[in-house]
Amino acid sequence: MGMAIKKFLKLVEIQTKAASMIPFLFGTVYALFRFQQFNAYHFVLMLVSLLSFDMATTAINNYYDYRKAVKKRGYGYEIHNAIVQYGIKPSVVVVIIAVLLTLAIGAGIILFLEVGLLLLMLGGLSFAVGILYSFGPIPISRMPLGEIFSGLFMGFVIIFISAYIHVGDRIASLTLDGGAAVLQVQLVEVILVFFVSIPAILGIANIMLANNICDMEDDIENKRYTLPVYIGRSNALILFKMLYYAAYLDLIVLCVLRVHPVVVALVLLTILPVRKNMKRFADKPTKQFTFGLSVQNFMLTNAARIAALGIAAMMLP
Repeated sequence: MGMAIKKFLKLVEIQTKAASMIPFLFGTVYALFRFQQFNAYHFVLMLVSLLSFDMATTAINNYYDYRKAVKKRGYGYEIHNAIVQYGIKPSVVVVIIAVLLTLAIGAGIILFLEVGLLLLMLGGLSFAVGILYSFGPIPISRMPLGEIFSGLFMGFVIIFISAYIHVGDRIASLTLDGGAAVLQVQLVEVILVFFVSIPAILGIANIMLANNICDMEDDIENKRYTLPVYIGRSNALILFKMLYYAAYLDLIVLCVLRVHPVVVALVLLTILPVRKNMKRFADKPTKQFTFGLSVQNFMLTNAARIAALGIAAMMLP
């Protein structure tokens, strides 16, 4: 039983789920701070749907890589892919994917019935991008668009939805009126959600970028034309660093404009370990030894933001 769980966790790469869980938690804390609202039932439904779908897309990606692999040697194929490492039957992987997608869709439908049409539209769009990311004639993950799509959808869209399920039309609403769909947007609130999402957007984009930098040689052989393949390793590493600095610049601007409370300025201290990790990765970008540093950086900066914003929310009168 223990080995089966280990294989499953490796197949879905559970250690990477922070990329969706951190934005989910941040959106919740933002709703608490900005609107003083929290709905526990909606929170649980989104947690089940989001986590199940994230695990399903990772399993699909591993299954697709296993089926399409040209290069069948080395760390990326023999160790990193759980299907090969543990000898998991492809039919078992398909069943796991089906169960996870059923859970994700079921919880998502219940949440849509609770919250409204806008959630259905955003959730459906996210599901479509998640599937197309790993599947189809030309998956997004095999193009130079992976960083943009993963950053925007896992950063901004997840934060927006996770705040929206608590506050509803205080941010936006989509209703049917005489057969016409009427979208109402609180423009200032949506813009604010986007700007507070920027560190998450860039952090997630950098996880994907680091992954693609590490896999460049394998990707070229497997005909995966990712962003680093197009712009080259040295330019990709420069971009990797610039995205982190842009995230810290956004934090400074938000604090100056008093969108974030002053306590969030303490998050700027995380730049010290983040810079150290950036240098370690740039010196030796490998999936086996240094890729995890991009996940650490994302966890560090955004978990610190969640903690700071949570403290600020508790200090509200």
